[in-house]
Amino acid sequence: MTLVLIVDDVPAMAEQYAYDLKRLRGYETVVAASGRAALDCLAAEPVDCVILDLEMPGMDGFEVLRAVERLGLRVPIIVYTGTGNYDRCAQAIRLGAHRFIDPAEPMERVGQEVEHAIERRRLVDQVAAMHRGFGMDSPLVGSSPALAKLHQTIGRLAPIPSPVLILGESGTGKELVARELHRLGAAPKGPFIAVNSAALPHELVESELFGHERGAFTGAAATRKGAFEAASGGTLFLDEIGELPLAAQAKLLRVLEERHVTRVGGTKTIAVDTRVVAATHRDLEKDVAEGRFREDLYFRLNVHPLRVPPLRERLSDVPALVEHLLAAICTRFGIKPKQAGADALESLMAYDWRRNNVRELRNVIERMVIATDREELTRDDVPVELRDHKGRHPRTTHDAPRTFEEQKVEAERQIIVSALERNDWHITHTAKELGLSDHASLLKVMRRLGVQRDT
Repeated sequence: MTLVLIVDDVPAMAEQYAYDLKRLRGYETVVAASGRAALDCLAAEPVDCVILDLEMPGMDGFEVLRAVERLGLRVPIIVYTGTGNYDRCAQAIRLGAHRFIDPAEPMERVGQEVEHAIERRRLVDQVAAMHRGFGMDSPLVGSSPALAKLHQTIGRLAPIPSPVLILGESGTGKELVARELHRLGAAPKGPFIAVNSAALPHELVESELFGHERGAFTGAAATRKGAFEAASGGTLFLDEIGELPLAAQAKLLRVLEERHVTRVGGTKTIAVDTRVVAATHRDLEKDVAEGRFREDLYFRLNVHPLRVPPLRERLSDVPALVEHLLAAICTRFGIKPKQAGADALESLMAYDWRRNNVRELRNVIERMVIATDREELTRDDVPVELRDHKGRHPRTTHDAPRTFEEQKVEAERQIIVSALERNDWHITHTAKELGLSDHASLLKVMRRLGVQRDT
């Protein structure tokens, strides 16, 4: 449903626009007779476009434009003036209006302008969604308490040069969090080098991390810098740190403490100014107890632990993540943008994503996009193994204890977000469905829970 708000203090003019837009384009419309009423409507309804008269008593169109900018409302506004003064329309454009029209223009042209304004906003939001995260499976999309806590922890740890240990299940986006630590750190323009410890052959681990001299071993035809040297002045991200062999762990500990490396086959020590961010999905305390991981290295890395929450602890973020992923996937494949219907979102929010978290969600969305030509994905497009998912699995190593209040807030958020999606984020209709007294009551609950529509 496309909702257009017409703002004019002359009721006949506003009603004519409303009638013609519904007749010609099938748009839903709402009318406001003043600037103040327009702002109230924008706060309560998911308006897609505004047609605004600049010449109104009291709060005129220019004041509405300034208020929209001040409040951060991302809605395209088309302006007109009955005076025929196009200089005033140009002034409105400078204040953020999308386009201006002449009140005498045929309604077919007005409908085209509305369609173009909505499409342009959609494209701008799509580009913003691509840049908001750090890749298609960005874990930093959403506004749940768990994600807010992650943001807070990242902001606190980013300026500190000492090592950080990122803990989290597979697919939660540990490398992307490491990149955010680097971006917000003291040397964001320095190099960011990522090394997957699990993918390194054991015989080449030390060479990859610390470098080697020419002739150090068979095949070493030239001197080569290791990851520590390459990342000097920036950040070295050691993913799956628990997979490093014990010999490499001992050498890593020495480098962390002395801030010097010695290449394989060399004798000269080389100073490095490298911040180390490590990550693992393993239970390192258990590995220490069983002799698979050095205790001294564990304590050296674990000074600043950072836990990335699994997706099941922030299911209320699923709609925002789905919107982000849909925009990214459709852009990547060069296909017409798609959106997820409320029934599809409810089905996706009911699944716990324990197998691979956000990465699994991304893969599912890609399957859904490819499997249908429709613009709106429905519950029928959700893979059957997700739709038929029953119950919850036992707790895992990385399931942190959550208080009753934390679980209650997340449950409330899921109820509110699901209801808003079912009602296309129409505040009044959602409040009525939930049995709340009016839209103001729902807005109050949304503010308390930090629920907002990502744009």
